[in-house]
Amino acid sequence: MPLHQPLNKHYSAPSFEKLKKPLDSIFPLIPKIESRGNRPLKMTFEDQLNALIFFHLEEHTSARHLIDVLQKDEFARAHVAPEGGISRSSFSEAINERGLEQFMAVFEQLQKQAGSLLPKKYALLGELVSIDGSLIDSVLSMDWADYRSGSKKAKLHLGFDINQGIPQKLFLTDGKSDERPFVHDIIKPGQTGVMDRGYQHHQNFDQLQTDLKHFVCRIKANTNKTCLESYSIEPDSFVFYDAKVLLGKKGDKQTKKPLRLVGYTVDCVNYWVATSRFDLSAEEVAQVYKLRWEIESFFAWWKRHLRVYHLIARSKHGLMVQILSGLITYLLLAIYCHEEHDEPVSIKRVRELRIKILNETRESPAVPLATDNINSQDRGNLQHASP
Repeated sequence: MPLHQPLNKHYSAPSFEKLKKPLDSIFPLIPKIESRGNRPLKMTFEDQLNALIFFHLEEHTSARHLIDVLQKDEFARAHVAPEGGISRSSFSEAINERGLEQFMAVFEQLQKQAGSLLPKKYALLGELVSIDGSLIDSVLSMDWADYRSGSKKAKLHLGFDINQGIPQKLFLTDGKSDERPFVHDIIKPGQTGVMDRGYQHHQNFDQLQTDLKHFVCRIKANTNKTCLESYSIEPDSFVFYDAKVLLGKKGDKQTKKPLRLVGYTVDCVNYWVATSRFDLSAEEVAQVYKLRWEIESFFAWWKRHLRVYHLIARSKHGLMVQILSGLITYLLLAIYCHEEHDEPVSIKRVRELRIKILNETRESPAVPLATDNINSQDRGNLQHASP
């Protein structure tokens, strides 16, 4: 009968622990997950979070790949996996049925922590939040993820803090859901939501102004405009229009509250941008809208380098857990890169961290097996075992 190999706790990676350090002050604030029966949990919330941070950081391609590593890699077995190990069924049950409240609480606390540490790149332009949706390819068994006939997709609605380069708030729906209603929930009074044409909605513009929430939103060029007051434009400016207006045809679809409309040309393309920001120059309004692309860059980087959309869950609960863990990993990287390099997150620094963790585990001293309680026959087996 083969001997059980004890976990070598001397395998360590100080850099991995440093990455997770911001969580130390958060865990005491998080409600504990209780077992539903008499048996203890096979995977605690901290185990679950550790495993998913490891999944995103190390670019695993599937849940099967992650479980295989947690079972066979010495460092992962000792410092990431639950103490008694983990099976695919236990992992799936944990991801799809438990921990959502805790993951959301960790994300919100970590977002506040990052917000207090990271510099504000465009502070003079105010609190800017880019808002956009991102489709997630799903499988036909995900009945809740309606999109179109023969196709399933989920949609992530995200607010992204442009100043600090970090995610701020999120919602998950089926792929068909309208993005516009989430604007009110994503931005707070005093913040400016920065949006593309898909978010044009005249009643929403009125409501945002009533709620003291600002917006910078590109609109369709053929939108009806009623000019109330024109503003002067510099002769050499790329701006060709700046006025206080009402948008839409007279009637129910016309805005009730006046707003500002700025028209400008970049690379032979005319842009029309509606905003409630009368405190900015027309050129600054154009700059704010250009910064909307920060969220596009974030989505592309996040999906490519942290493997966030490689599905390891099928339920809406499980997919939300997976997305939150990907955002938590990104926030941890943002704090790490700021504290270690005084830089924003980049793939260069993430690759350096991955290599550093790998080298640290290779350099960990080996620990000989304790043989005091092994009988003579088993000692012989050990001595003749193949390497």
